[in-house]
Amino acid sequence: MSGGGAAGAALEAAAEGGAPARIGLEVHCQLTSLATKLFCPCPSAYRGMEPNTNVCPVCMGLPGTLPRLNRRAVETALMVAASLGCSTPERIVFFRKNYFYPDLPKNFQITQLDAYGPSSVGGGGGGVDLGGGGGARVRVRRVQLEEDPGRIVYGGGGAGSGPRPALVDYNRAGTALVEIVTEPDMDSPRQARRFLGILADAVENIGAADPSLEGAVRADGNVSVGGGPRVEVKNVGSFHDLEKALHFEIARQRSLAGRGIPVEQETRHWDQGRRVTVPARKKEADMDYRYLLEADIPPVAVGAAAASALAGGMPEGVAARRARYASEIGLPAQVADVLSADRFYSDLFDEARSLPGGGGGGAGMSEAREIANMITTDLMGIADTRERRGSLRVTARHLADLAAAVASGSITRASARDALHEAARTGRPAAEIIGEKGLGVVGAAGEGGGELARVVERVLAAEAAAAEQARADPKAVNYLVGKVMAATSGRADPQQTLRLIREGLGAAGGGGEGG
Repeated sequence: MSGGGAAGAALEAAAEGGAPARIGLEVHCQLTSLATKLFCPCPSAYRGMEPNTNVCPVCMGLPGTLPRLNRRAVETALMVAASLGCSTPERIVFFRKNYFYPDLPKNFQITQLDAYGPSSVGGGGGGVDLGGGGGARVRVRRVQLEEDPGRIVYGGGGAGSGPRPALVDYNRAGTALVEIVTEPDMDSPRQARRFLGILADAVENIGAADPSLEGAVRADGNVSVGGGPRVEVKNVGSFHDLEKALHFEIARQRSLAGRGIPVEQETRHWDQGRRVTVPARKKEADMDYRYLLEADIPPVAVGAAAASALAGGMPEGVAARRARYASEIGLPAQVADVLSADRFYSDLFDEARSLPGGGGGGAGMSEAREIANMITTDLMGIADTRERRGSLRVTARHLADLAAAVASGSITRASARDALHEAARTGRPAAEIIGEKGLGVVGAAGEGGGELARVVERVLAAEAAAAEQARADPKAVNYLVGKVMAATSGRADPQQTLRLIREGLGAAGGGGEGG
């Protein structure tokens, strides 16, 4: 570990305790659902293109060009704001944010600013409830629509090897994004990461963005400790890295305060290699950017009717879906929370339960609850990342058929799990998998006969001491049930197993357990 890495680990360890921290976030969410950029017809899907091929005179800011606002971008941004509960202004206005940086081809960024009253796509009043029973809520200050700059790509070389070459790729320049600015309502890096996870689910739920795409959702953190100056942490590549960067920055500021050294208000970058934040520049104020009203884009009238129509056309929100799962189906709060937060899995659940055998059509809710359990405990484990979902071959039909089989008693829950793993890999029908792998329930066939009866007999003979204990203590019979289930690979019918064990204990011991 380098010296910087060791220092970073030490300061992260020191982050617990000390003066209270306040954390606010600036989240940049690309509107990846759009076909074109914010002010020109260049495709918004720039990923995978050769550098500097997805450009035109407009997004490069060549003299004489004029921007043309993407109507769909405005509508999508308004939906994002509405999904967060933000107020909608009567009109939205754009400004030029002037600064010089290699990735900004026009030397200004077209963005929004509430300089003369609310004029961004989303105003105050919104927020995100973090859940967890603590009642924590992060308020959203504003949501603004703006264009993304290009990307600076650094070349090879490490510490001691001299300056690294820096190249600029303008393919991303002009892509539409919303910047979501929160109030400093978070007091720990864990809360910040929780907020980002909920926000990513929300924008994916309404179809505005795909958070799994590289760089689609990025965040900068604003940190102050003990009421001191605010430090902005930028250049963070992932939610996981942001959590680490916030840990370090809180510890750094507490360490400075403990030694009587003033904390400077500045912008710092996260050095992933050394796991430390490093100074970048003094923190700018709005006046430093010399905001100018963008005269080439007229104000856009929104109005209450248009905002209401957009809100009415949005998909069901995460909170509403969670409440529906809990009230209509009776899912436990934790299962409803996990299932409703992910649009991919919640859509799969709703489709499966609408099929015959899935709990729809008044057939009862046990199948629906079984489907929810299979998704949250089994399927999410198989596809534990967004990338692995693409290889899943499980369909709603698989889930409905397996839930119906469990409900009818033809297979056990353990067998359903085994069949689900095979279906995820091959996509074969559930009935075919159950038959070929012999996953059907092992049950008694006749008085004292059948496969299950023979397994029970072998277990009682091999576990004589446990059998004696079960005769003395009825609760100890669960150990023998477990042994039978293991011997049948989880395919034994639990009720039949318990009955046969009790019969075997009574016969061998000359009596029962007394009721």
